[in-house]
Amino acid sequence: MQRPIMTSRSFLRMPSETAGPEDESVAQDLVDTLEANRSRCVGMAANMIGVSKRIIAFVDQDFGDRITVMYNPVITSMDGAYDTEEGCLSLQGERRTLRYRRIEVSYEDRRFRARRAVFTGFSAEIIQHEVDHCNGIII
Repeated sequence: MQRPIMTSRSFLRMPSETAGPEDESVAQDLVDTLEANRSRCVGMAANMIGVSKRIIAFVDQDFGDRITVMYNPVITSMDGAYDTEEGCLSLQGERRTLRYRRIEVSYEDRRFRARRAVFTGFSAEIIQHEVDHCNGIII
């Protein structure tokens, strides 16, 4: 189900709680909402749809632009810092931020199996933005 986009900065600044199998419907709503906004959005965190859980969904350009879901993502290493400007559906305009060209992420997949993966380029930037959301950091 598509949900409205959260714009309350006080809500978005709260760190999200650990997600579990009971949050599967939240992940599906997140995918549905991202799909509905795909023309102007490449990633979303659950708090962007009003649910304070550590779930992100993003368009994974390394895998044919399919939407990938991560539960409880944690960036474990970063390399290649650069400055960029990003926008966000929850905020108006663009803001400057520091990102990394290469990241390693530990997370759980949709079956709650532990995973670890390396991402580079734009996919890495998207994931960093969404993990920031999970941590209550907004650009």
